[in-house]
Amino acid sequence: MDAKLLPLTLIISLVLLSIPSSVCQIDQQYQTRRQTLLQCGNIRGLGYPFWGGNRNASCGHPGFELNCQNEVLRLNISSMVYRVLEINNTTRTLRVAREDLWDNLCPRVLTNTTLNLTIFDYSSAASDENITLYYGCTIAIPPYNFSCSVNGGNSWNFYVTRENSGLGNGITCNSVISVPVNQTAARALATPTMMSMNLLQESLNNGFSIQWSANNDNCNLCVQSGGVCGYNQASGSFSCYCSNGTHQYTCDDDRNGNGVSIGIAGIVVSSIVIFNIRKRSRLHKVNKESNHIVNKFLLAHGSLAPKRYKYSQIKKITKSFTDKIGQGGYGIVYKGKLPDGQLIAVKVLNENDENGEEFIKEVASISRTSHVNIVNLLGFCYEGKKRALVYEFMPNKSLDKFIRKSGSQGPKVGVARGLEYLHRGCKTRIVHFDIKPQNILLDQDFCPKISDFGLAKLFKKKQSKISMLGTRGTIGYIAPEVFSRNFGGVSHKSDVYSYGMMLLEMAGARKNIEIEAIQSSEDYFPDKIYEHVLLKNKKLDDLITEENEETARKMLLVGLWCIQTAPSERPSMTKVVEMLEGSIQSIQIPPKPVLSSPRLSGQQFSSSFSVIVEAENSN
Repeated sequence: MDAKLLPLTLIISLVLLSIPSSVCQIDQQYQTRRQTLLQCGNIRGLGYPFWGGNRNASCGHPGFELNCQNEVLRLNISSMVYRVLEINNTTRTLRVAREDLWDNLCPRVLTNTTLNLTIFDYSSAASDENITLYYGCTIAIPPYNFSCSVNGGNSWNFYVTRENSGLGNGITCNSVISVPVNQTAARALATPTMMSMNLLQESLNNGFSIQWSANNDNCNLCVQSGGVCGYNQASGSFSCYCSNGTHQYTCDDDRNGNGVSIGIAGIVVSSIVIFNIRKRSRLHKVNKESNHIVNKFLLAHGSLAPKRYKYSQIKKITKSFTDKIGQGGYGIVYKGKLPDGQLIAVKVLNENDENGEEFIKEVASISRTSHVNIVNLLGFCYEGKKRALVYEFMPNKSLDKFIRKSGSQGPKVGVARGLEYLHRGCKTRIVHFDIKPQNILLDQDFCPKISDFGLAKLFKKKQSKISMLGTRGTIGYIAPEVFSRNFGGVSHKSDVYSYGMMLLEMAGARKNIEIEAIQSSEDYFPDKIYEHVLLKNKKLDDLITEENEETARKMLLVGLWCIQTAPSERPSMTKVVEMLEGSIQSIQIPPKPVLSSPRLSGQQFSSSFSVIVEAENSN
């Protein structure tokens, strides 16, 4: 055994050999503990981990002291007082409401909702979501306003839900707080009526659900052995109170008569435990770090943050990952169903040792968006190395499958508008870096939605330089400057290039030419399109199968503009939308592209070298 672990072994052995201090030594005291339960108002029969009033502190966990005043039960969590509305001992859940917001939309001190996450967590079974309250704002957002009197005068205040979270963007306010409410109420608040202020207050009063964890497994074993759960204040550990005294875990522990035997057994058990102690310690550290990262993200984004799921929930809603609907370089996608019947797609990412901040950045980048052509992120899971993204389900799968079946021109403008929004419509720019047909999903109406933000990069509109590690994208769609700065700086124009390559494929050109061109070192498909169609003005019959030749020619022209070698020569996505929606006569013949990205399509690429990239201003 490792010499460094010997002291730990001796300590564990001594603890197991020791006889804990007795709190209820005689049967009468034991029966008193069993029968003394806390009650307040219509909430009755509260045992461990709760204490307070007629229940001694040794009967409950330190973080669960209840205070009963005027038939109202209150609980203090992380210096915030909550009203306890319901308690379910079977599921170990509480429904609580913030005391400072009870019948009062304008508390004196404005603070975010907080929990002690070592013993409490938001209920996984409840359908709750955050709403965000804005106080002391420079403007009003009718009809989401509510009134507060501050220093004798009224200030502008309003609320937003997850569905309309973008309303608060760019508005200066003195304070912003997030509060969980029932999901049904939140959805009703998203479409306000004359009664919305009453509904807002009612939603806050109805509270939200949380789960508790206080030595749950130990308590189950204790109760099964005939004991009463409690807490040893002196040692700061769980205790099992039995008719013959106090035990550490169960009443079956014969600690009074067989201490030496238990000590020997304890040494054996200690050896087994120590064998894995370092591994468990590392896992605990990983989980602690992941919780810190996620909690920091949730606190910063308030109602903008998507719902966090536990891994056990992900398994449940996907029926243990039985219905696989797709697979990519970074994970597998499964079909699932939420408790309310909504169909979803769950992308389970490959396990790795990378910093979880990159994953949270991906979640943050998607949660910042709200556009008809951007996929809707419903939630995420982050537990240690286990990570998953929960999206709305797209019944028509990806554009890639649609193209291969029949060819398509329809989604071209929708994808362009989605990219335009990412590049210009968000407060923080988002460059996707992996635009390709496989990442364009189609809903029931074949409306295109950009998905898979795993390679996305965020940067501010006025930022001129950003740092990027590795080459991002899928070979065949990567812009030349992503490989080498000799072609220019990497920016939103890199997405324009990828879109152009995809547009040529949507027009039907790539799939018909590429097989022939890839076998020749002298030809690649932009050359063939440019020379055969644009310069010689030949018919498109041998290149495309679309009936509308003018539309197809327009797509080829725009596509060739988008894949210009120099980023500065490429149009912005705003200009792309304008060209696609305008007449073909207004589109000039583009210069011949000098260089295309590598020819092997479909393989996702990520190199290990680092490049510094520059962000251009929008043209």
